[in-house]
Amino acid sequence: MSSLALHRPAGGETFGAMGVQVVTAGANEPHLKAIQDLFERWETAFSRFRPDSELNRVNSAESGLVTISPLFSRVVEVALAAAAATGGLVDPTLGNAIEAAGYDRDFALLEPGDRAPGPGERGRWRSVRLAEGLLLRPPGTKLDLNGVAKSLAVDEALELLPSGFVAAGGDIATSEPIVVGLPGGESISLLSGGLATSGRTARRWLRDGRPQHHLIDPRTGRPSASRWLEVTVAAGSCLAADVAAKAAFLLSSDGPQWLEHQGLAGRFVGPGEKVETECWRASLS
Repeated sequence: MSSLALHRPAGGETFGAMGVQVVTAGANEPHLKAIQDLFERWETAFSRFRPDSELNRVNSAESGLVTISPLFSRVVEVALAAAAATGGLVDPTLGNAIEAAGYDRDFALLEPGDRAPGPGERGRWRSVRLAEGLLLRPPGTKLDLNGVAKSLAVDEALELLPSGFVAAGGDIATSEPIVVGLPGGESISLLSGGLATSGRTARRWLRDGRPQHHLIDPRTGRPSASRWLEVTVAAGSCLAADVAAKAAFLLSSDGPQWLEHQGLAGRFVGPGEKVETECWRASLS
């Protein structure tokens, strides 16, 4: 979740899905219906807060081996590839850790609590296996696929449009130039591709008087102590931007150098500081 703001043209449509507002432009009525149906299918599969979601069925299974749908299998495969590409920073096995931090219901329903955060559980993505409709993971492991699922849904929704953009929360994919407002009041023009921000300013709550947020560091199983408030990344797709932004945020002071090595444009905002990668500055010029 982020504080990106889309300066959308007249005629854009908005609807709620996956815990955020989805904004589209370039959609006629059949396009919009197809995009709404896509987000509904994905929310039904991957929501942590729908008791009947496929994710909750998988997470509650006592057996380590579970049958899964083709869509679920595809998203887990992408999530595991993201984990491998980021050295385990973007880990899909942090469901227990994020619940231990207190994010155990829809964010709109979260309230400050006296209960202390539970014990963190480190990421264990290497223990997950896929094989033709089957998922194998250690019993008790809970998946959290929301970030990858949402950014993938944005990319796939864009493919349903002849031209335009789709945005869901802080995830944006576009096939035409748009203006995007950045944290801090600045804005940029995104010609095409994806833009995403990972940060700890929007989704925060208190447990036993201690601030918590949703960006779990898989190395500790706790909300990240990154020096950054927000990290914004531009890439060829919404998925690529989202994965890179989260990894760069979790890397803290090493994030800018890592992002430069990936050849991606990024902007890092911390208390009283702003750092832009060379790729970001070159893109602006």
